[in-house]
Amino acid sequence: MARLGFVGLGVMGSRMVKRLLDAGHSVTGYNRTRSKAQWLVDAGMSPASTPRAVAEAADVTFTMVTNTDALRSVMDGADGLLAGMGVGKVHLDMSTVSPAFSRELAKRVEAKGAAMLDTPVSGSVVTLEEGKLTLMVGGDAAVFERVRPILLDIGPKATYVGGNGLAVSMKIATNLSLAVQMLAFSEGVLLAQKSGIERDVAVDVLVNSVIGSPMVKYRGPFVLQMPDEAWFNCGMMQKDMNLALEMGRQLGVPLPTTAATNEFLTAAEAMGLGEQDFAVVFDVLAHLAGVKR
Repeated sequence: MARLGFVGLGVMGSRMVKRLLDAGHSVTGYNRTRSKAQWLVDAGMSPASTPRAVAEAADVTFTMVTNTDALRSVMDGADGLLAGMGVGKVHLDMSTVSPAFSRELAKRVEAKGAAMLDTPVSGSVVTLEEGKLTLMVGGDAAVFERVRPILLDIGPKATYVGGNGLAVSMKIATNLSLAVQMLAFSEGVLLAQKSGIERDVAVDVLVNSVIGSPMVKYRGPFVLQMPDEAWFNCGMMQKDMNLALEMGRQLGVPLPTTAATNEFLTAAEAMGLGEQDFAVVFDVLAHLAGVKR
C-alpha cells in the first residue's frame, strides 16, 4: 500500500480517491472547496490545507483539475504542489491540458529530483464506478512500471503510449470523438423523431444498434433526460475540442467534424446551456429542427 496524495476532488477525482481508499491506500487530499470533500474525509481521507502539504505527505501525488491554467495554479507558488516535491516522489497528472505545457511541467518536476507522468483517463462516472475506467500513460516507462499497481486500483487497464505529453495527446484525440459521436447520434434521433417515431423508441434502437459505442450507450439516454449534475459540461468539452483544433493546425491534420461540433458547443454556451453535460448539443440541434425537448 502506498502513501498517496490527490489534488482536485471533483466529480471524477473524488470517486477515484474513494476507489484508492477502498483498495487500502492512505490518501491525503486537497480541494479548493473543502466542504465538497467532507464525504471523503468521513471515508478515511486525510485533508490538507494546500497542494504543497499533499505532495509533502505523499510518495505519489495525483492531480485532476479542469485546464492548463488550473494546473498551473495548483503547481506554482509557495503553497503549490511543486514546492512539496522531492527526490523519489512521483506526480501523476490526470488533467487534460496542453501537451506542450505537460512536457514543460515534467521537466520542472524532474528538476526537483522527482518524476512526472501524464495519466489521463477514458471513461465517465459510470465507467469509473463500474471499475471499467481505462488510463493512458506518458513519461518514463520505468516510472510507469513502479506506479502501475496503483493505477490498476483505479481502472483495469493502463496503456503506456510513450514519452511525456503523449498520453494527454491521446486523450485529446479520444475526447474529440466523444462530442462528434454525440452530435451524430443527435442527428439520428431527431431525423427519426420528425419522421414520426417516438424519441424514446429511436434512442432505444440506436443505443442497441451497431453505432452503440460505450459512450452512446451511457450518454445517449441524456437526450430524454439530462443528469442533475453534468458529467462533463460544455465548457470542459470545448476546452478539449480547442486543444484538438490547435494540435490539428500544428500537425497538419484537418479536423472538419471537430470544428463543426465545436460550433454547436459555442451555440450551447450562447443559449445558456454551457453548464450542462455536453450531450446538450442535442438541444441546440433540436432547436434548429423546430423540436422541443
